Amino acid sequence: MSEPLTTGQLAQASWLDKLLPLLGILLVTGGFILLIWFTWLWFTPGTAPYRYQLLESGDSSKFPQLELSAWPDLTIDQYEIHVPEIDQVVAHAYFGRRAQHKPVLLDWQNLTSEPLLMLDRKPAELSALAAAIDKHAAADALILAWWDTSAQLAILTGRNVLFRSPLHEPLIIPDSWQAQRAAILNYESQQVATPVSDQERTQFQRFTHALTQPREAGLAALRELSGPARETYLVVHVTDLYKLGLMYPEKLGVAYKNYRMTGNIHGMISHLKTEMGRRGYATYTLQSLSDELIRAFFLTDEASYQTLIAPLLPLTDRPPPLELDTPQLIYQQGGYWVYKLST
Repeated sequence: MSEPLTTGQLAQASWLDKLLPLLGILLVTGGFILLIWFTWLWFTPGTAPYRYQLLESGDSSKFPQLELSAWPDLTIDQYEIHVPEIDQVVAHAYFGRRAQHKPVLLDWQNLTSEPLLMLDRKPAELSALAAAIDKHAAADALILAWWDTSAQLAILTGRNVLFRSPLHEPLIIPDSWQAQRAAILNYESQQVATPVSDQERTQFQRFTHALTQPREAGLAALRELSGPARETYLVVHVTDLYKLGLMYPEKLGVAYKNYRMTGNIHGMISHLKTEMGRRGYATYTLQSLSDELIRAFFLTDEASYQTLIAPLLPLTDRPPPLELDTPQLIYQQGGYWVYKLST
């Protein structure tokens, strides 16, 4: 038979009865705190491996190398992209600002030997393209182009575009930075503070998917995207070929290689054909990066030529874009090719 509890034992039992639930509450609360902490660590991006550092700002006349004198109201911000880990500047970026327009990247000068974040283009090509759009396209026309080209044409020409935000698709970074991918995307989105809507992302997916479809299906998809009975122009650049290859490798096999100009163009062409034969590539197109450097983009197989974008670009040993009946070629400058889509 158990003995009855004394007064002291009763008090101790009462204290334990109060302590145990309190300990349980503390343990549960501590568990939630740990869960929140681990969740924050898991979903919060780390630090991007590079930094934008503002060098100088001014109107377009301060940066004659960009050839943007036709836009005197444009404010240019020049940045250098610095990698603290190696204490090295890897690129220069030029952002343009106008009234009621958020900053838009207008020029990117890569100082490395590999593509990094953006692909280089000659600045003169963009200013000439904008002037051609002003000449050929009605004020209310729609321009369909890659998200970076779209934003550039919006700020320079005021034309309607579907993509005004920096979508960063595809994200072009070295393999050594892949683990910091989320941090890079987060850092890039902070630079211009332009939110990206789900609608814009969906439309861009439709646009890029159309460029990888067979010609007739792709053109139909672009017309559907632009809307009925609307004057629409399609702008493509040779670098779009490479970016599409990164996004849809199963549909478009693309490789690239840089070549130094030696003055012997026939020798370089012979070398390109040897490269194609050795690797089994189907065709190629060229992009002039500077007076000394040329980049070749190769289609790695014949099936890649059956996509919509391939015949729109000047690929060796293939019918030139000038021979196309539809879409109608209306302008070409450097790496840019502009087509009018029939309604």
